[in-house]
Amino acid sequence: MDRAVGSLTYTQMLNAKGGIECDLTVVRRAQDEFYITTGTGFATHDFDWISRNLCGDAHLIDVTSGSAVLSLMGPKARDLLQPLTEGDLSNAAFPFGTAKTIFIAGCPVLALRVTYVGELGWELHMPTECAVTVFEALMATGQITNAGYRAIETLRLEKGYRAWGSDIGPDHTPVEAGLAWAVKMKSGLPFLGREAIAAQLANGVKKRLATFTAGPETILLGRETIYRNGQRVGWLSSGGYGHTLGQAFGMGYVRHPDGVTEDFILSGSYELEVASERVPAQVHLTPLYDPQNLRVKS
Repeated sequence: MDRAVGSLTYTQMLNAKGGIECDLTVVRRAQDEFYITTGTGFATHDFDWISRNLCGDAHLIDVTSGSAVLSLMGPKARDLLQPLTEGDLSNAAFPFGTAKTIFIAGCPVLALRVTYVGELGWELHMPTECAVTVFEALMATGQITNAGYRAIETLRLEKGYRAWGSDIGPDHTPVEAGLAWAVKMKSGLPFLGREAIAAQLANGVKKRLATFTAGPETILLGRETIYRNGQRVGWLSSGGYGHTLGQAFGMGYVRHPDGVTEDFILSGSYELEVASERVPAQVHLTPLYDPQNLRVKS
């Protein structure tokens, strides 16, 4: 997180075994101020974990009740938002992974260029008393549709985004979850769980998270058993239907006591047990939707 003011970092906070205790984004508001955004249902857990592990002259303040968040996501997000603010929303002036304060309908809004649905968009953070005003200004464009968590779920599954509490958590490390790229190992700086992560990178892991797809007629809800070459190797941690790609999607860990590598995962033939019947499935280690993130960074 030691980056320029205005930078936004996606990261995890680990326990001593390398397990993921928190999965969050951090905006550097100033040299000595950071703004943390965590999952909707995990604010209490994350606040407690961070509080118990603070060191030095650091102070944690819960500002949840004073803020509201509206997420504007989709290919036309910039076209719809730009007329409502004088702030420059161009890709050059407001790149992915940054945050700026803009004004919408006279209200101050901390806009975070980030996504959990795999599309261009912003999280709009504002004082609670401004939420209705900003919401009405957005809806007045006549080109925005309200969407709920099921819409987010189907899009994040297609994009391969992990969900804390199901796909990742205290019993799963970033290496096992395919998130090793988010761990800052090269700096040499100490952090809780570093030794455990270093050991896994050196010696390998016995489980790895993968994405599975099946035909559109298949209903996946999570907890379906994963078979590799006829042998049980795990279960789906989450599942659903990908409306963009027209397939059933699931995520789950492939386990093997002798170790799990990318070659081990990709070389297998897979089935999922759905309602007591096995259905053929394909395995993937990279996102099926926009794997190069061209839409996210457009």
